[in-house]
Amino acid sequence: MTVVAGAGVGAVVANLEISRAWLVDPASGREGPGGIVVTDGVVEAVTWLDDADADGIDDRGIVVAPGFVDLHVHFREPGNEDAETVASGLAAAAHGGFTTVCLMPNTTPALDDPAVLAGVRAAALASGSPVRALAWGAVTAGRAGASLAALGELADAGVVGFSDDGAGVPSADLVRSALTYAGALGLPIVEHAEDATQTAGAEANDGFVATVLGLRGWPAAAEESAVARDLAILPEVVRDVPAARLHLTHLSTAGSLDLVRRAKAAGLPVTCDVTPHHLAFSDEWLAGARRWAWEATGDPWGDGTGAIVTAPYASSLRVNPPLRAPSDAAACREALLDGTADAIATDHAPHTSVDKDVEFGSAANGISGIETALGVVLAMVDADLLTLAQAVAALTTGPARVLGARWGSAAAPGLVEGAPADVVVFDRSATWTVEAGALASRGKNTPLAGRELAGRILLTVAGGRLAYEAETD
Repeated sequence: MTVVAGAGVGAVVANLEISRAWLVDPASGREGPGGIVVTDGVVEAVTWLDDADADGIDDRGIVVAPGFVDLHVHFREPGNEDAETVASGLAAAAHGGFTTVCLMPNTTPALDDPAVLAGVRAAALASGSPVRALAWGAVTAGRAGASLAALGELADAGVVGFSDDGAGVPSADLVRSALTYAGALGLPIVEHAEDATQTAGAEANDGFVATVLGLRGWPAAAEESAVARDLAILPEVVRDVPAARLHLTHLSTAGSLDLVRRAKAAGLPVTCDVTPHHLAFSDEWLAGARRWAWEATGDPWGDGTGAIVTAPYASSLRVNPPLRAPSDAAACREALLDGTADAIATDHAPHTSVDKDVEFGSAANGISGIETALGVVLAMVDADLLTLAQAVAALTTGPARVLGARWGSAAAPGLVEGAPADVVVFDRSATWTVEAGALASRGKNTPLAGRELAGRILLTVAGGRLAYEAETD
């Protein structure tokens, strides 16, 4: 791999030449050995090799793919810059291979006003990062759940849709109004599906692990009833506003995903995403187990495998929605495979030590996960639970389709000659150990500290500019 760039990250890539790599291009549906040349930040050539010239190249080595797209990140600015700033969040995104991120509006103040959006954009520009920062506007004023925000003004200012993430929209009337107005604007509503009346004081997935640990149960019904409500309202709105769209974020239960599956089969305009941690972790981790969800049995204490390897109640694992049973994690993976889930979104949620290094039930919800997402997803690929091409699609073309017209590009993410380079290069054969202190994010709240992951990011190029380059050994 040859890289000739300007003065560091953010500079225009003058020349990038990678030969004899494994290319994955979900936009064209093509995958195989080849090479890529970028000149002055533009993809000059994409070359695919035939079998005769591809000896020794496979998908276990250097991989070149379109830059990843994250539908769901929390960069905390304005209001909680100790946990993350736009600049540190963009650096973390680039380290994780992401070239486009969508910022959630649960900041302080909430992103319910074009002036707040302008401040976020100014921070992104000042960072010097070429990673593209898009934003969701709040559904309700101040995210207070009482009245709609100025959706039209936010749309004119350039938000990609609306969400009150961190909380669900509390009433059916507000959901109906939000879907109607957002649909008229051609933008989706992104719903955090949670009936808060069922989760007050809840700490962990309602099940065997929570019972043994003495943690207050968080029922699956709290998510599933909210999903059912929104899906019942959606066809009523669509009859009058055909452009109305609903996106359900970080779904975590088999029941929720089955509701979406049936809604899609009925032709409703609904999409959803799942997170790396709901795909690969289970509530067994709360007990001190650290095996992947597909290796779990549901009883980390009594299955004879020695699953418990660390102390229970790690607050880094407190997340909303909570880590579910292994069967729910399996349902999330099946939803990716059958198209029910459209994308993998990290729900990157950094927090300070003050908010996380406390008793489990008092800890803030969230995992700092954008830098470890690829490694977690590749663990599923290595376990033959999905293919590399499916994994890349869930991180690129899938989220771009959810964004729709506000994606802002005529084409889905791909390796396209003549286009500005949006590329991630990673080495599947190389492993790296997660060290919280080495993360670019200010949020060090990861349950993967000390874990070895596959897939070391070598290079991230966003919009033709260098966003991240790994240090050479």
